[in-house]
Amino acid sequence: MSSHMIAICVLALMFVLATALPINMGVIAFVGAFLVGSVVAGMQAKAIMAGFPAELFLTLVGITFLFAQAQNNGTIDWLVRLAVRAVGGRIAAIPWVMFAITAVLTSVGAVSPAAVAIIAPIALGFAAKYNINPLMMGMMVVHGAQGGGFSPISIYGGITNKVVQEAGLPISEMTTALTSLGVNLAVSAVLFFAFGGLKLMRQTAPKAAAGGAGIGISPFGPPVAVAAQGPQIYGDAENEAASEERLTAQRSASAAAGVGGTMGTGGVAGAPREALDKGPDLHQVITVVGLVALAVLTLMYKLDIGFVAISIGLLISILSPQVQKRAIGQVSWPEIMLIVGVSTYVGVMQKMGTITWVGDSVASLTSPLMVALLLLFVGAIVSAFASSTAVLGSLIPLAVPFLASGTGVDPIGFIAAMAVASTIVDVSPFSTNGALVLASAQHIDRDVFLRQLMIYGGIVTLVAPVVVWLLFVVL
Repeated sequence: MSSHMIAICVLALMFVLATALPINMGVIAFVGAFLVGSVVAGMQAKAIMAGFPAELFLTLVGITFLFAQAQNNGTIDWLVRLAVRAVGGRIAAIPWVMFAITAVLTSVGAVSPAAVAIIAPIALGFAAKYNINPLMMGMMVVHGAQGGGFSPISIYGGITNKVVQEAGLPISEMTTALTSLGVNLAVSAVLFFAFGGLKLMRQTAPKAAAGGAGIGISPFGPPVAVAAQGPQIYGDAENEAASEERLTAQRSASAAAGVGGTMGTGGVAGAPREALDKGPDLHQVITVVGLVALAVLTLMYKLDIGFVAISIGLLISILSPQVQKRAIGQVSWPEIMLIVGVSTYVGVMQKMGTITWVGDSVASLTSPLMVALLLLFVGAIVSAFASSTAVLGSLIPLAVPFLASGTGVDPIGFIAAMAVASTIVDVSPFSTNGALVLASAQHIDRDVFLRQLMIYGGIVTLVAPVVVWLLFVVL
C-alpha cells in the first residue's frame, strides 16, 4: 500500500474512532499526524508542526473570547433586540438580514472567515433568544458569505479569475459570481423553510425571550431547552466571577420590588425585564465600539482578526476583570482542539503530496465528464477540511489539460461549478467558516450541534458536486 493510501485510510479510521468512542477527534488527529508524518512520510517534528493552523487557532480563540465577554455583559442581547426593532419585530426577516450582510461584506472584498466571525455570534445569539433553529441561522451566515464570495472584487473571485487567466482559459467573471450567489441563495431558501421558516413568518417578536437555559437541538430537529453545559461549566476563577455576577443581579432584582425576572440570552440572571429593555450601559457601549473597530480594522485595513479580537478583548477586560475571568472559561477549547487537530493532519497530507496525487489520478481518467465530476468531488472533500483558497489555486491548474484539449467540457461552466463545489462545503465544522459557527454557539448543546454540522456538511459535500456538475457541466 502506498504512503498516500495509508494517509487516506488513517483519516477514515480517525472518523470511525471518534464516532465509536467518546474521544475528541482532534487528539486522534494530532497522534495520526505524528505517526503518519514521522513513520510513513519520514517527516521531522518541525515539518509536521508546520501544518498547525496557527492563524485559525488564534482566530477561534480571539473571537470566542471577545464575544463571550459581549455575551456576558449583555451586549449581544441588546444588539439582538435592536435588530428585531429594525425589522419591525418580524423574526423571519432576521436570518435573511444575516445572509445579506455577510454576502455584501464578502462581495466588496472582506475575507469570508472575518465576515462570518463578526456576524455568526450575533446571529446565534438571536437564534437562542427567539428559539430559532441554530443550524439554520448559522448556515444562513455561512451561505451568505459564500454567496457573495465570487464578485470580481472579492478575495475568492480575484484568486479564481487570476488562476484561470494565467492558465489561458476563457472566463466569465459574472457567471462565476452569479452562480455562487444563486446556488447559495437556493440552499438557504431550502434551509429556511425546512427548519421553521413558515412558522417564523407567522410570528413577531415574543414578549418574553428565551430563558437562562441553553438551547439544545436534536439532529435536524427543533431546539429544546436544556441546562447550560460545556463551556458554561467553570473552574474556580470562573465560578468566583459568576458568583459575583449573580450577587449583583440578586441585588438589582431586590431593588425592583414586585418585578419578576428571567435571564435573557445576554442578560444577567434575575434581572427584571424592564432592565433588559433599556438602552445600553457604559460597558455595552464600549463593547459595541470594540465590535465596530473589529469590523473596520479587519475588513478595511486587513489586520489579522485573531490579534485584533484578543486586543479588543483585553481592553474590555481591563474595564470588567470579573467578566473576563468567566469569558476565558467560555472559549470553545474542545472544538478548537478538534478543528486544529484535523487541520494539522490534512497539512501533513498536503506536504506528503497526497492531495496532488489524488488530483493527478483523477485527471488521468479518459472520460472528460467523469474527470470533471471527480475533480469537483476532490475540491469539495479537500476544501471541507482545508483552505478553499488553496483548493481553487491548485485544482483549477490540474483541470487545464483536459479543459484545453477539446473534450467538450465548457471551461466557463466547469470553473463556475468548481468555485461553488470548493466553497459551499465551508459549512463543514472542520473548515474555517463552519468552525467559527460552532465556536460561536454559546447557548446550545455543542456536542449535538457538532453532529448536526457534520451531518449537514457531509450531505453538502456529497450532493453539491453532483448538482453543480449536472447544472453547469453536463447540461
